Amino acid sequence: MTRIRPMTTIMCSMVASGIFLLASIQSQAAEEDIHSSPPASFKKVSTLVKLPEYLPGMGTLYVDPKTLPVGPFLGYDKAGRLVNVIYMVPLKQMEDHKAFTNLGSVASGLRINHTDIEFNPGHPGVEEPHYHVTEWLISHAEHEERMK
Repeated sequence: MTRIRPMTTIMCSMVASGIFLLASIQSQAAEEDIHSSPPASFKKVSTLVKLPEYLPGMGTLYVDPKTLPVGPFLGYDKAGRLVNVIYMVPLKQMEDHKAFTNLGSVASGLRINHTDIEFNPGHPGVEEPHYHVTEWLISHAEHEERMK
C-alpha cells in the first residue's frame, strides 16, 4: 500500500500540473486572440446602431449587446488591432450611485497604458448623457497618430 500512495501522489501532481499548464496556455491564447478579433458574443456597433463603422478617436467598436449601455466596448484600429476598452457610463446611473462590478472580465490581463474619461451628451446607441471611460492599450502619442 505504501508504494501505491506515492505513485498516486505523483500522478495527481502530474495531472494537476498538466491542467494548470493547459489553462495557462488557453488563457494566453484567449488574451492573444482578443488583440486581433473580438469574442464571438461581441457584435460590431455599426451593425447595432446608426454609427459609422470606424469612429475617429475610438476605432471600430464591438460590444456584447447583453452588456449595453455600459459595455465594455472593444476598439480596434484601422489595422484591426485592439487599442482600447471603453465603458459608456450613463450619468443618471452614476447620480443614482449604481455600482458597476466585474466589468470587462473579457479584457482581463490586458496592459493598460493610460485612461481617458470624457463626457458625452449622447449618441446613437447611448442616447442619454454619459461618460466614456477609455482604457488605452497604446500611448497617448500613438492614440493621437493612429486613431484619426
